[in-house]
Amino acid sequence: MDIHLKHAVILLAVWLVYFIVHSLLASLTVKNFLASRCERCMAFYRLGFNASAIIFLLVPLYLMSLWHTEPVWQWHGMMLWLVNGLSILAVVLFLVTLKFYDMKEFLGLRQISEHQTSVEDQEHFQLSPFHHYVRHPWYFLGIVILWARSSMDMMMLASVIAMSLYFIIGSRLEERKLVTYHGDIYRRYLQKVPGIFPLPWKYLRAGEKL
Repeated sequence: MDIHLKHAVILLAVWLVYFIVHSLLASLTVKNFLASRCERCMAFYRLGFNASAIIFLLVPLYLMSLWHTEPVWQWHGMMLWLVNGLSILAVVLFLVTLKFYDMKEFLGLRQISEHQTSVEDQEHFQLSPFHHYVRHPWYFLGIVILWARSSMDMMMLASVIAMSLYFIIGSRLEERKLVTYHGDIYRRYLQKVPGIFPLPWKYLRAGEKL
């Protein structure tokens, strides 16, 4: 087997392990298990979850850097301007979306300050303007940022494919929890708005109730 292909396969396996661990730690099963053993620990769970996600992420990122190859493709001219423009636009839109989220809740700081021990997320069901068009704006923008690159080598391509698939699969896993949290209103939302990729004929109109 070609050494670069071998490295790509190993990198995909590392990403797979990362995604499995990440999904397990985010699952209600693991949260309920920990809560049954140490209820007070749940106040620190979200912060620990985010910290572990960043720390474990360093492993595949290091391998990507270590096994860097020649570009599989590289854009020039108008295509270079196009992909860079799309990437910048996606980053700007991502920053705009932040004001519609409770970032203290997302980071886990609110849980600590308020000594929250609940397994379920406490953020109420609310829709930003972006959520009228896709259920997961961050995943959509993340996929745009991943693919809108001026060049991509084999390790980056393998990682981008892996991350894109996980965004799609992970969104489904996340929605199981959201149905548990929010019930029928989220089920109706599922029927009206696409998951990650916008569809011109399927969106929640302004003022439309669920």
